[in-house]
Amino acid sequence: MPVFSRQYPGIINKLVSFGHKHTEKRKIDVIIIHSVYNASGGDIYDVDLIINQFAKYKVTPHFLIDREGVIYQMVKEKDIAYHAGVSRLPDGSTGINSRSIGIEIITSFDEAPSALQMDASVKLVKYLKEKYQVKYVLRHSDIAPGRKTDPWNMNWEEFVRRVNNKKDE
Repeated sequence: MPVFSRQYPGIINKLVSFGHKHTEKRKIDVIIIHSVYNASGGDIYDVDLIINQFAKYKVTPHFLIDREGVIYQMVKEKDIAYHAGVSRLPDGSTGINSRSIGIEIITSFDEAPSALQMDASVKLVKYLKEKYQVKYVLRHSDIAPGRKTDPWNMNWEEFVRRVNNKKDE
């Protein structure tokens, strides 16, 4: 599992050339949590097959967290990743991709994120909240109700409690 510090979490670079737009400056104030699995055949948790699936649809998150809690960065934080789709924040604003960071957790419809994934997700979100003035940490289902149901089987209340708890670092 990657080593985390308050300054920089251990992240493996796996930058992709699709599913995002390069920018020099943008305001980041939203973090969106997603779920994903490989639906194309083979191991449903295979990182490379999931990335191939993203390429097919020309979408990608900024970060992908595998079942062991390893975090892969797929898009630089300063760039706009196409992960939110048609969606709306609680304040009614749209254009979420332009102001958000997307985090995909590899799981399935039937399983919850692993304990290692929950730990990594909490640490990554805490790191991002320290780095940016984050107004919202939301589920994909919060911004696209009726269209999206992820993150699947995630204990959201526990996740939010841990993200906001100084002791969980």
